[in-house]
Order: sequence, then structure tokens, then C-alpha cells
Amino acid sequence: MRSCLLISLAIGSLLASTTAASAGDAWWSGDWYVKLGATTFTAPRYRGDNDYLFQAKPLFSMGKAGNVVRFSARDDNPSLSLYDAGSIRVGATGKLVMPRNGDDSDDLKGLKPVKLGVELGAFAEAYPLDWMRLRAEVRHGIRSHQGIVADLSADAFTDVTPDIRISAGPRMTIASQDYMTAYYGVDAAASKASGLKKYKPGAGLESLGLAAEINWKATDKIETGAFAEYKRLMGPAANAPLVEERGSRNQVLIGLSASYRFGFTIP
Repeated sequence: MRSCLLISLAIGSLLASTTAASAGDAWWSGDWYVKLGATTFTAPRYRGDNDYLFQAKPLFSMGKAGNVVRFSARDDNPSLSLYDAGSIRVGATGKLVMPRNGDDSDDLKGLKPVKLGVELGAFAEAYPLDWMRLRAEVRHGIRSHQGIVADLSADAFTDVTPDIRISAGPRMTIASQDYMTAYYGVDAAASKASGLKKYKPGAGLESLGLAAEINWKATDKIETGAFAEYKRLMGPAANAPLVEERGSRNQVLIGLSASYRFGFTIP
């Protein structure tokens, strides 16, 4: 049933694209922009840990050049905008999921490892006010886990000078049982090997938090920033033996970012 639905959606998309192309330019024709960059930050070694490690993460976004993105946050995952009406954007998004195993921390020895993989899905964002953006991402894990995870955020932003912007807002993450099990579950074999009690988490709220950042537009193409984020693990994540016995519900992230924007044209 799932395969039939995916095939139907693919055929529908193809027919829509063909119709648009016959009526005029295809949706992909025109000027596009790409924003590439990276962030460096200190964060817990793994979700729920109380030891911190210096880490890095890539930044990527892409969209039609004629549509100016009013705001983007450091924790937006790489995105491709497929519909942009100014106050509403919808498109595809993805996240690289790094592996997690006993080599990362002694706390994880004996637990089932999380493999290197990706999360693919969709995003939607809206601007109910000139100074506020609401964004939602829903992604499905591939290889690393088979769960579904949703990130919800709201950001208030203002330009203190033409080149400096500050922003802040709440964060929420909700996840399915498969996701929770991959990161917080302890089955009988893992319990025996790790010393943690057995735990089978359910679906629900993973965390609530607050993020803030300041961005400086050094040139028309280069942007740099500094950011901080606090999350408190909730529900099934907070109750996990890994968190209760070896880690902390409180998670803090502090770092710097830099990105470069360039354009290209598709006939």
C-alpha cells in the first residue's frame, strides 16, 4: 500500500511537471541560489550526555533566487524550497545522522549502536508577522533508525543594524517509538551488556528548549554568526536509564557559524 502511494505521488508529480513545462517554463528553470557553510560548536557527546565535545556540522540551503528568504536559523536542516510565496515556504529537507556507539563514550558500551544514516522529509515555514517565523520539519530515518521525528520552532528576529540581526525562540522535538528506541531503548541483551535496566520507550515529546543567535552579514555573500541553545529532555527521553543514571536532562550547545551564498541559472 505504501509503495502504491509513493508511485502515485511520483506519477502525479511527473504529470504536473510535464503540464507546467508544456505551458511554459518548467518549475526548475531560472535563477537559483545555494547557501553553503559550516558550524563549529560544543555539545554533549550524545543525546542525554553530561560530557561535552567539540563538533562540526555542514550548512546547506537552496531555492529560487527571485524569492528572498527573510530568515534562516542555525538549526534549520539542509533544505530545498519547492514552493515560495514570500510568507510561506514549503520544500524538502534532510539531515545527516552521525553514528553512535561504544567508542564515543563508555556510557554507551553494550548498547545497540546507531549507524551512519540520514533523515529525509519535508519542511514548511510561515511568517505570521514581519518579525516572526514559524517552521516545522518532519523527517523519516534511513539506516540510522526507522522512526519519524518532527522539529518545531518559532523565532522572533530583528535587525539592530543593516548588517547585524539577532533572533531567539522556542524549540520542540517530537518522535515516534522507533526513534526513541534507537536512542534511548535498552533491550534484554543490551541491559546485560551495559548494566542499565531494561527500558522500552514510547513515542512522544523528546525535548523542549530555547535557541538564540546573532548574525553578521560581512558581505553580500558571506555571513557569520554566534549561537546558543538549551534543551531539556522530556517524557520517554528524560526517563531513559541512560539519561537518568549516566547523563543529564539538560543539554547546552554553544558555537559559531559561517556561510557563503552564490547563484546559478538552469535553462
